Amino acid sequence: MDKIDNLDKRILSILSKNARIPFKDVAAECGVSRAAIHQRVQRLIDSNVITGSGFYVNPKSLGYSTCTYVGITLERGSMYKDVVKRLEHIPEVVECHFTTGPYTMMVKLYARDNEQLMHLLNGQLQEIPGVVATETLISLEQNIKRDIPVHFEGIEEA
Repeated sequence: MDKIDNLDKRILSILSKNARIPFKDVAAECGVSRAAIHQRVQRLIDSNVITGSGFYVNPKSLGYSTCTYVGITLERGSMYKDVVKRLEHIPEVVECHFTTGPYTMMVKLYARDNEQLMHLLNGQLQEIPGVVATETLISLEQNIKRDIPVHFEGIEEA
């Protein structure tokens, strides 16, 4: 993408608060045509500035009561891509990061209960070739979930 201007930032700010807002409402708030908004949003999607849209499903509503972060130590960092391929087949793993610090990688996963968590850890994660250790951190409560704020014309829109 060449450059994100203030109109792009304003559009991003509006959409980050409500991805379901009609383009006509975004256009009215920005003072431009609906066609201009549609073209801008498509350009932002094509440029990978906007990487998705959809609904957030609360895992608890599906019976997943435990949110867990697992630090994984690999035998060799070069095994990362092979381990990621294996993790992709575990539906409860919702995030995976290659990290610095004490772990080679960090994953976020959801479990229905401690029994399932133990199976995910002992029966799946620790069985992946190259995984030499895991450390589990259970989230007791999530207090903040948001996108990065979009700044435009010196004004923060959070």
